[in-house]
Amino acid sequence: MAVPKKRTGHSAQGHRRSNWKATKPETTKCPNCGETVLTHTVCTSCGYYKGEPVRLKDKAEAAVKEKPAKKAVKKAVKAEETKVETKVEETEVKAEAPAAAAEEEVSEEKAE
Repeated sequence: MAVPKKRTGHSAQGHRRSNWKATKPETTKCPNCGETVLTHTVCTSCGYYKGEPVRLKDKAEAAVKEKPAKKAVKKAVKAEETKVETKVEETEVKAEAPAAAAEEEVSEEKAE
């Protein structure tokens, strides 16, 4: 592998890097609203591209409706399971309450 014999000087390094610079992005004006927009992109203020409206939100919502995320489904299932568990516990507590009251009455009668 080739290795330089001496360090490159500052001047030579600068000449080599003279064309290495950032360029301004190309911009145009939106034909619909007149806002400055990057070329080949949808206008962020009005949502038009090449004179036609683009509805990105509707497409995103449609994609979400078609195929829900796995995490969202799992969360919904867990939420339903916890609801069912709390309902079961509530019914068990309600069923136990009359039985506990009846036991207390029996123990009070025995004490008398």
